[in-house]
Amino acid sequence: MPRGDGTGPASTGQGFGQGRGSRQGRRGGGGVGVEGNCVCPSCDNIVGHQIGVPCNKVKCPKCGTLMIKQ
Repeated sequence: MPRGDGTGPASTGQGFGQGRGSRQGRRGGGGVGVEGNCVCPSCDNIVGHQIGVPCNKVKCPKCGTLMIKQ
């Protein structure tokens, strides 16, 4: 509303945080990011994800299989 009197353009209904400046990341924001856990696909062992270390580079402490991101 340019003048603050209610005569501005109609709302688009996008809501807070959905405008131009809002980013969802790659592929629509489906990534887990820096949070989450690494899970072993073989023995289901779960370890906390370390920032800067991809889960697929971490070996499971129980069986040695490369882990995946949960």
